[in-house]
Amino acid sequence: MQLFYREYGQGRPLIILHGLFGVSDNWVGIAKRIAALGFHVFVLDQRNHGQSPHSETFNYAALSDDLKLFALEHGLKDPMLLGHSMGGKVAMNFALENPSMVSKLIIVDIALRSYALSQNNKDILDVMRTVDLSQITSRDEVMAILEAHIPNHKVRLLALKNLQRVGKNQFQWRVDIDNIYKNLQDLSSDLALDRTFEKEVLFIKGSKSDYINDADTSDINQVFTSNTICVIKDASHWVQADQPELFLECVGKFITTE
Repeated sequence: MQLFYREYGQGRPLIILHGLFGVSDNWVGIAKRIAALGFHVFVLDQRNHGQSPHSETFNYAALSDDLKLFALEHGLKDPMLLGHSMGGKVAMNFALENPSMVSKLIIVDIALRSYALSQNNKDILDVMRTVDLSQITSRDEVMAILEAHIPNHKVRLLALKNLQRVGKNQFQWRVDIDNIYKNLQDLSSDLALDRTFEKEVLFIKGSKSDYINDADTSDINQVFTSNTICVIKDASHWVQADQPELFLECVGKFITTE
């Protein structure tokens, strides 16, 4: 599958992978800052998200295959990978399957284990599936519906980012709600612990998030034998949005150190 992408800068290649319900738009500011450090940054819309094609097949194997095709088609030699949440699992899976095609990994607030289906994800999907877009004439109307069902402001903004105007007072969701809903269980699964990746890996954790806990470090150390964990203070699961300067400081040190 050929993915939509955004491209910034010149230098060593670095690919950014968003999380579930994310889009490349969300990472433009971060991507430009990283590009300014001397990197050729690619920000992808993963399948069933943003402007990339939709598919009934939606699992980590397929997402990893999409990434491999992208790297090969663009002639990217040993890119660094930066993935948040679902994108982090895609990056880990890809690196374990294709270690020679990756130079460094940056994994943002996700571990290898399986996760119970997030209530946030269920809330987003339930609301999106029930909104009658044929009766919607403005983004404010959708936001009002989201506010009535989703208490977390960041989660509401994440959902609203997927709303696209297609005509005068006409809207559609850019994200493939039905195929994500059908495959949500697969996206909550763990990654196998029977392989190792020996190159450098940076895990970034929000201090207010429980997506990486003390119990996860044993599996992380087993699989990623040269890893570092950077904890960002006062940050939730959306580390890069909560503390962009601290996030960029942590990333910058890692990618510019040989």
